[in-house]
Amino acid sequence: MEYTIVFLALLGGCLLGLLAGWFWFSKSTHISESLQKEISAKEREVQKLEVRISQAQSQIKTSEAEARVAAKEILSEAKQQAAETEAKLEKEQGRIEEKERSIDEKVRELERQRANIKKQEDEVSALKAELTDAGGKLRTALEKVARLTEAQAKEQLKEELEKEFSDFYAGQAKILKAKIHEDVEEEAKNLLAEAMQRFASEVATESTATVVQLPSDDVKGKIIGKEGRNITAFEAATGVDIIIDDTPGAIIISGYDLARRYVAKLAMEKLIKDGRIQPARIEEVVGKMKEEVGKMMLEFGKRATEELGITNYPQDLLKIIGRLRFRTSYGQNVLKHSVEMANIGRMLAEEIGADAKVVTEGCLLHDIGKALDHEIAGTHVEIGVEICKKFKVRPEVLHCIAAHHGDTPIESPEAFIVAAADAISGARPGARRESFEAYVRRLKELEETAKSFDGVKRAFAISAGREVRVYVDVAKIDDLGQERLAKDIAEKIEKELTYPGVIKVNVIRERRIEGMAK
Repeated sequence: MEYTIVFLALLGGCLLGLLAGWFWFSKSTHISESLQKEISAKEREVQKLEVRISQAQSQIKTSEAEARVAAKEILSEAKQQAAETEAKLEKEQGRIEEKERSIDEKVRELERQRANIKKQEDEVSALKAELTDAGGKLRTALEKVARLTEAQAKEQLKEELEKEFSDFYAGQAKILKAKIHEDVEEEAKNLLAEAMQRFASEVATESTATVVQLPSDDVKGKIIGKEGRNITAFEAATGVDIIIDDTPGAIIISGYDLARRYVAKLAMEKLIKDGRIQPARIEEVVGKMKEEVGKMMLEFGKRATEELGITNYPQDLLKIIGRLRFRTSYGQNVLKHSVEMANIGRMLAEEIGADAKVVTEGCLLHDIGKALDHEIAGTHVEIGVEICKKFKVRPEVLHCIAAHHGDTPIESPEAFIVAAADAISGARPGARRESFEAYVRRLKELEETAKSFDGVKRAFAISAGREVRVYVDVAKIDDLGQERLAKDIAEKIEKELTYPGVIKVNVIRERRIEGMAK
């Protein structure tokens, strides 16, 4: 039994060994075939790579040959260009050297000419000296021969020439006089127009009439008097015109001078209240009213100087300053304008460190010539300077008065401030009035200027022409175009229109969307 088991075990081992050997042999045979196939594939790839390598080497040799040919051509062309450039440079160098030689020759020629001119100048100077000496000797010799001095000879020659040419010059004078008469009429018209314009510019826009109320129309007969004696005496005493028309319970005092109109108004009211209207009484009352108005002028002048802290002005100057209370310029009271200017100018001077006292006096006195400019010849600036010189106003203030309208060049910061304060006070809103027609025309011009731009639907001038409100089409004007439009309108207003102060351009772009809920 044991042997049988052993035999069976040996037999099983042999069978297992045979199976293992067969399995190993079949597997190795299969592996060798796979390796053989893979080796064959690699060999084919190597052959292909060798073919490609040989082709690449051939292409490289061809490219090298072509590159050598191209390099030779480029080198040849570069050598040719270099040779041409060198030739040009040599030619240009020759031209430059030729120009330098020419310039050197011209410089030498100029030096020679300068030397010759210097020599000639010296010779001329010497000749002038000789001529002067010879002239002096000749003059002396002639005086000895003629027994006349130079002055006597000139006088004698003058008399002889006058005798000889007196008829000729008389005829020429007649011809010139006739020509002057032909041209003088046109010149006279121009001068008269300028003079009238200068006078009218101060009073054309102010009220030129004062209304005096009467208790009854019966008083009109007393004012006229027998054969018009009373009204004639009143007009002669006051220098105004009395207009008596069909207006019930009133008469009109007409005149350009506000002070005269005020005196006439006070005198007329006094006479009407008193009831005694006759030439002698008229002269008496008018005289008293003139004294009262004179005192009022002095008081106005004192108040103005006290308000501004100015002292030591004589009474005559204070009275002239107070007289400005009865003058207006474009509806603006001149004294109030001057005091306002002084306050503005003083503040400006204190801010920039200028002399505030000089500025204050310059502002107060800058238009003082307007108090007398209908009575004295000259512009109100010239008259004002002369008045202030008479009262020994210091030169710094005189310069401010003379330069505030540019008649004299401005040479001090104080004069600049006075001119600036004058512009500020005169241009502020409401300071000066204009006629209704001019006002309406100015507003229309503003509106039309704004409407002339594309995209503007409506334009309105508001705030007395200080603002233009512009409504634009939303479809045509965007946000950027709105800013550009405001700038363009402002620039066009500056270039084309004349206006006081500053105008604000307000461009409005509004979009409204409505919905209905039902």
